[in-house]
Amino acid sequence: MTTTAPPPVSSPSRSPRVRALTLATAAAPATWGTTYVVTTEWLPPDRPLLAAAVRALPAGLLLVALGRRLPRGAWWWKAAVLGTLNIGAFFALLFVAAYRLPGGVAALLGAAQPLLVALLAVPLLGERLHARTVRLGLLGMAGVGLVVLTDAARLDAVGLTAGLAGTASMAAGVVLTRRWGRPVPVLPFTGWQLAAGGALLAPVAVAIEGLPAGVSTGEVGGFLYLATVNTALAYALWLRGVGSLPASRVGFLGLLSPVVAAAVGWLVLGQALGPAQLLGAALALGALVLAQRHAPA
Repeated sequence: MTTTAPPPVSSPSRSPRVRALTLATAAAPATWGTTYVVTTEWLPPDRPLLAAAVRALPAGLLLVALGRRLPRGAWWWKAAVLGTLNIGAFFALLFVAAYRLPGGVAALLGAAQPLLVALLAVPLLGERLHARTVRLGLLGMAGVGLVVLTDAARLDAVGLTAGLAGTASMAAGVVLTRRWGRPVPVLPFTGWQLAAGGALLAPVAVAIEGLPAGVSTGEVGGFLYLATVNTALAYALWLRGVGSLPASRVGFLGLLSPVVAAAVGWLVLGQALGPAQLLGAALALGALVLAQRHAPA
């Protein structure tokens, strides 16, 4: 199968089509901002690999069935690589970080993604690394740090390593997705990656963690939410945007996740949001907006 990358979104960056695509893509990290609350409040404890597998595999099989397209040629291994980076490794590392770190610390590690995407885009996509991108990336991290870090935040070496590795895995997946293009419509393309990542995770989860003796109604609801809205829908929106928008533009959208996580923690868990958190949210969102305005076409 001949892979044809989708045509790049035309300039100017504020055209109605670009705005609509950017907003749709932004819905994905906004949805992922709920992952921390769902993981800690509505999933079985101490089973990060099981949570990752149940989140990915059913959603992937559903989208493959709906898309009715299987990979061909080189896309068998490309889909496996992207599925490992975007789904398998990322989900496993994300849940390890979510279980072992406060959501705020894990979110701060994820805020490094814009910088990692910008760095990887230089050798893999031939994009220039602009000083403005670095400044905005650091501003976004500083803003997220103000939002999520508190005096009570504890640090765990395994959790920190998992969080950083997961952020790097997702950043590499974003850049390679942009480099390789999308050979089929977004539903089967998303399904391939979710199914590949879930198939990688499932046997590892069973071997290491085993299956729980039972799950509560709330845990079933948590798994269903993660597999459908948080994964199948969100990743379809995300990968559509990744394939069409500049990598630097997409990378900064990830800053929405920790901001939404803080807002959800305030609404659902009653966590306080003081002046520092509000200032941090403003800085992170400001970096995101400025990155969209000045990203290359």
